[in-house]
Amino acid sequence: MKVIIVGCTHAGTYAASTILREHPGTQVTIYERNDTVSFLSCGIALWLDKKIANPKGLFYSSPQQLEKQGAKVEINHDVQNIDTKNKVVTVKNLKTGKVAKDHYDKLVMSTGSRPFIPPIEGVKNPNVYLCKSWNDAKRIFNKMKTTKRITVIGCGMIGAELADSFSNQGNKVYLIDQGSRPLGKYFDKRFTDIITKSYEAHNVTLAMNQQVKKISGNGPVIVTTSDGSQFKSDIVILCVGFRPNAQLLDGKVKMIRGTIVTNRYMQSSDPNIFAAGDCSMIYYNPTKSLFYAPLATNAVRQGLLVGKNIVEPTVRYMGTQASSGLKLYDRTIVASGMNMGMAKKFHMNVHQVVAETNYRPSFMPTTAPVLMSLVYDPKTRRILGGAFMCKHDVSMAANALSILIQNDNTIDQLAMVDMLFQPYFDAPFNYMNILGQVAVAHEDKLKKENNK
Repeated sequence: MKVIIVGCTHAGTYAASTILREHPGTQVTIYERNDTVSFLSCGIALWLDKKIANPKGLFYSSPQQLEKQGAKVEINHDVQNIDTKNKVVTVKNLKTGKVAKDHYDKLVMSTGSRPFIPPIEGVKNPNVYLCKSWNDAKRIFNKMKTTKRITVIGCGMIGAELADSFSNQGNKVYLIDQGSRPLGKYFDKRFTDIITKSYEAHNVTLAMNQQVKKISGNGPVIVTTSDGSQFKSDIVILCVGFRPNAQLLDGKVKMIRGTIVTNRYMQSSDPNIFAAGDCSMIYYNPTKSLFYAPLATNAVRQGLLVGKNIVEPTVRYMGTQASSGLKLYDRTIVASGMNMGMAKKFHMNVHQVVAETNYRPSFMPTTAPVLMSLVYDPKTRRILGGAFMCKHDVSMAANALSILIQNDNTIDQLAMVDMLFQPYFDAPFNYMNILGQVAVAHEDKLKKENNK
């Protein structure tokens, strides 16, 4: 059997490794337009902030490693067309310009996503940078040696982390977003109010509810926003989101808004074509429906499943909660599942509670408050999502919450589920228990009020 893999970052790397390990004898050819594979772009901010010294650790595989496993790896090769009827791909060697055709029995689309470039006047200014690939990271790193002022456009996860890193390295940072709050897509207002104060305390100027209208000049660059404000910067970083890179299969497989739809075994509507990673939809457990969530965690799991299911459907995709997190200055901020903003977009009737408690007893030498939120279905009491913020590392709380959402657990179960107690780590009722108890008490109160 001949398998062609198009694209080899996370999903492609895991698909190739799993196929070669679990289906020996399979002929695997990888076409990758870049000169690297398996780059962890989530580590760019850490490198720019000098929290890691050697960026080589941001690669967990290489063309040489995949070749040792048995794959044929063609880097700097761009797949330009896919003939799904005849199972043929047309590929261009980006170094020589030579175009060739190759045949497959099974095709894996793991082409990922591409940065969205908004139609801003002057967006092609040479001082405007993207932050997605290894080459993007190197350009920014080299430029930062002489920067003093940096504008970041977009305050999602990547923009938020870059603003943190740039300010830590002594830059004056301007963070611009058309939303009303930094990280507002991911966290509710109680959380983003704290995030706002943290940025302001670290020389980051926030320009919320603003659209960038124009980028001009070369030294400095002038960024003009919709209210007429102007921000002088040495460089501008675009972080306004991603779009699925799936146009090669337009009109050839089922898609939703340009994103490939697969079944729970990673097969597209063409059973010989699999898709994984940012070019495909995921099954989102909080809503029990398809959703677009371009995350490395989803990509590696989907890629592994492609490898397991490439011969026949074997292992079913469990779906995802799209759990995420980041460290901003001295705080851990994590989430899993839905927040209230998402629930409104899905037109779902949900309830939410917000609570705060110390992560461990006050008699300990130190402790810190954990700000928590929980979103749930008031009828079934099923947990749909939540978030945690603390100066202590509470990141594993998002993982625990992810399991609860995955398994359709309720606020009642969260309130009483057995968790360890040791004063060094937590209180007799873990803070997650307390969050569940607050939700139960809230529903009990509503029930009493409705029965009056």
